Amino acid sequence: MTTQASFVDQIEEKLIAVILGLMTALTFANVVARYMFNSNILWALEMTVFLFAWLVLLGAAYAVKKGAHLGVDLIVNMLDRGPRKIMALAAAAVCLGFAFLMMKGSWDYWANFANLPATEGRWFPLGFEEKFRAKGWYETNDIPMPGVLAWMKDVFNEGESYEKIPRFLPYFVLPLSGALILVRFAQSIFAILNGTMDRLVASHEVEEELAELEAQNAEAK
Repeated sequence: MTTQASFVDQIEEKLIAVILGLMTALTFANVVARYMFNSNILWALEMTVFLFAWLVLLGAAYAVKKGAHLGVDLIVNMLDRGPRKIMALAAAAVCLGFAFLMMKGSWDYWANFANLPATEGRWFPLGFEEKFRAKGWYETNDIPMPGVLAWMKDVFNEGESYEKIPRFLPYFVLPLSGALILVRFAQSIFAILNGTMDRLVASHEVEEELAELEAQNAEAK
């Protein structure tokens, strides 16, 4: 189980690192193109914005898994083990409900751009035509459509070719991150029940670093 968890961690960490690297490379290349060649990578800014959204949302899910989100644990530290566990479960349940609502809302938003049939019905007034609900033809402003993705026109756009990449591709991070955050909070609840966690916020890097500095100063003296 530990090996599997470590493998998943490596995938997430490498994906986040690759996204950050691509953002840096694109921004640097665009700066060089502007100031050295008086040119411009037209789609670089929009791509960087989408990559940043992927970085933040996937990073938020990963931070839930690692207990790295900021939190105040003053009251938690004052409680005994039993009340602490109850408070942790209550907090995790609230977060789980929020994550479910976020995942549901993001799926409903994204599914319209992917022309999925699950979007039909109650989210639109009666009498709306299907063409007004389907948004599979919506494209990004500048990012060109690579030839390797040409098959998407038959699946999502009724055979009409895309000049720019369809919006449902970058927007897919919304339901994906929502689902990941939901799973992470569910895992947190199981961890609290099993006794391996006693709070959602489990990281105290600053305190550990201060303790290290104090120990180093004491040794130096």
